Amino acid sequence: MIVPPTGIRVLVATKPVDFRKGMIGLAAHVEHGLRSDPFSGVVYVFRAKRADRVKLLFWDQTGLCLLTKRLEGAKFRWPAIADGVMRLSPAQLSALLEGLDWARVHMRRVRAPQATQ
Repeated sequence: MIVPPTGIRVLVATKPVDFRKGMIGLAAHVEHGLRSDPFSGVVYVFRAKRADRVKLLFWDQTGLCLLTKRLEGAKFRWPAIADGVMRLSPAQLSALLEGLDWARVHMRRVRAPQATQ
C-alpha cells in the first residue's frame, strides 16, 4: 500500500499520455502541456489509454521520482477524459492507487475546538 503524506498537492492529468515517456518526457509534458512546474513538489498523476496503468511524477527535493503501477485484471477509476487537470486529496490518491473508487472518498469536515477560558 502506498500512502501519500497529508498536505501534499495532487494534480491529475485527465487526458491519457503516451506511456513510453519516462520522467524527462513527463516533466516536459507538465511544463509545456499542463503549464505547471514539475519541480514544485506537486504529485502529478498520469494515466494510460487502457486505464490499467498510472504513473506518478514528483520532485522530492533531491531528485525527480517516477512511480508506475499496473492493476492486474482491473482498471483504475478515472474522471471523464478532458483536457486539463483536476485536484485530488492525498486520501483520494491512495484510494486510486488501490484500485478503489476515489470519487467516494470525502474528507470529513471537523470544527476547530472552542478555546478554553
